[in-house]
Amino acid sequence: MCLAVPMRIVEVKGGEGFVESSGLRRKANFSLIKAPRIGEYVLLHAGFAIERVKEKEAQKTLRALKSMSF
Repeated sequence: MCLAVPMRIVEVKGGEGFVESSGLRRKANFSLIKAPRIGEYVLLHAGFAIERVKEKEAQKTLRALKSMSF
């Protein structure tokens, strides 16, 4: 099973940067999305931001994951 987790972009340096969620900070490759911006939410899978998501949807998914003890 593959799982992509919504994370908020906190730093962008060219095609890479960092994302955060629930106190966890990860390096991310942004080559699959155009013009990433700090504050946006993306789905992170295997270190790649694969899709933008709206903040409301990201928060809903994060709450669901937390309720399952992820």
